Amino acid sequence: MRNTINSIRWRITLPVVLLFLTAMGGLGIYLSNFIQQTYQADLQSKLAAEASLISDSLSEENFQPGSEFDPNNQVRRWSDLLDARVTLIAVDGRVAGESHEDRTLMENHLDRQEVQEAYLTGTGSSIRFSETLGVDMMYVAVPVEVDGELVGFARVALPLSQIQTNLGHIRQVMVRVTLIFALLTVLVTLWITGRTTAPLRQLTQAARQLAAGRMEQVIIDARDSEVEQLTHAFNDMAIQLEEQIQRLKTESSKLSTVLQQMTDGVVLVDGDGRVRLINPAAERIFKFTHSEALGRSAAEVLKHYQFVDLWQQSLKTGQNQQNSVDLLRPKMSVRGVATPMGETMPGSTLLVFQDLSRLRLLETVRRDFLSNISHELRTPLASLKALTETLKEGALEDPPAAKHFLESMDKELDTLTHTVAELLELTRIESGQVPLQLRPVPPDVLLVSSAHRMRAQAERAELELIVDCPSGLPEIQADPARMEQVLVNLLHNAIKFTPPGGKVVLSARHQAEEVVISVQDTGVGISSEDLPRIFERFYKTDKARSKDGTGLGLAIAKHLVEAHGGRIWVESVEGQGSSFCISLRAAVL
Repeated sequence: MRNTINSIRWRITLPVVLLFLTAMGGLGIYLSNFIQQTYQADLQSKLAAEASLISDSLSEENFQPGSEFDPNNQVRRWSDLLDARVTLIAVDGRVAGESHEDRTLMENHLDRQEVQEAYLTGTGSSIRFSETLGVDMMYVAVPVEVDGELVGFARVALPLSQIQTNLGHIRQVMVRVTLIFALLTVLVTLWITGRTTAPLRQLTQAARQLAAGRMEQVIIDARDSEVEQLTHAFNDMAIQLEEQIQRLKTESSKLSTVLQQMTDGVVLVDGDGRVRLINPAAERIFKFTHSEALGRSAAEVLKHYQFVDLWQQSLKTGQNQQNSVDLLRPKMSVRGVATPMGETMPGSTLLVFQDLSRLRLLETVRRDFLSNISHELRTPLASLKALTETLKEGALEDPPAAKHFLESMDKELDTLTHTVAELLELTRIESGQVPLQLRPVPPDVLLVSSAHRMRAQAERAELELIVDCPSGLPEIQADPARMEQVLVNLLHNAIKFTPPGGKVVLSARHQAEEVVISVQDTGVGISSEDLPRIFERFYKTDKARSKDGTGLGLAIAKHLVEAHGGRIWVESVEGQGSSFCISLRAAVL
């Protein structure tokens, strides 16, 4: 912009200077010619007067050849007196007298321009280069008449070197004056244009601030001028731009926030097949950072041919396309939806990727839940059905057998009741209908109480139950009854899956601002395939299929721990035992 303003100043200054130089040049040429003509006219008048004086003093004898009178002496005296070249020319063109040259060597002068003009008009003049003297000369001739009869011509000549010298001085002066005034014209014009373009420079600075994002109004002292109108227009534009930019920033911020928080991946591909937008969810799916993905080809970013084909089909048909793909790395199920942007962004395609892994997992959990609950209920119900049919077929007539069947039926009913009770308990915990009575509790109290309840069962299983709780542990914020229920559940599982001669260790330790309680056994362990699903309801490992239990205990424990604001996890190596850990925050005193 600054260059533009400087260009404006010079585009005004240069024409003015050129116009001035042209005018001064024309004026100089005119004055030079005028002065030259004036000098020449004055010189011509002077020479004509001098030639007339010489003509009046001549007689016919001065032009007669062989005359005793020698005109050369006389013309030399006149030449010295007039400081000019004097020539006498006879009527036939013969040079009768010459002040500067040998007249006998000079050619006939009848055809000279000044002689011809003098013969015709009474006075003749001409300017030409003198071969004899080697300079430009002005010649003026007048006729010489004696008794009304033309007897010859008197010619006076002077070199024009003095006139040319004077004209040279005048031209030098005019050139100097012209240059001085040209410089003054440049300075004055630059000063005027500088004042004129000063508001434009302020507008330039304001435009730069505008380009840098600083919306500031311009105040210029340019009243009643076109620049003032331009300034008002610029200020109005700056205000409108600021409002529009703020609106765009707000909308962009909203869009960015939405894209950042979306759980679905979003990828925008332009008409050249290059990625122009990608959100964090898509970055996680395709393992590309934002900077790495932008500008790359869609095929390179999407990787999987099914998604590439999805994009190409949408681009080809101009219609929405969708497809579901099971990815291995990362392991997830993803549904892709490709939508052409139409006239809004011709050639561009919006790709949305939805992670269906949790939905698939929930479907699997639901399917397994129905299968497990069916299995858990079918076995006791089948047993009850068989026992009742046996009783109907005559077992009632055998009191000892009838009593045995009734006891078996009671046991199966207890199993059903326990299963339903645990299922209801889990449902209540998940729905938040089990209020927790939280209070500071010493960890050793929970560990000792839980171990005491399970010690007899451990002894029957020929296991060593160890409690390792160092003194000085901070209290934890917990519901004692519910947390004891969790620990008893974990101890029960550890005892159930540990062979005789093994041991179960119930311990606690302080870690950062948390207390970690663990139940470690030397049992059969858990396979890596079963670990991710061990806390699902009704889920049982293959080794647990033959054991009693509903498969709800670990699910209940998980939800109770999370209700306390803690977390529970398991570390296990198949054949070497398992370690279930609970992390609870320390109580704030």
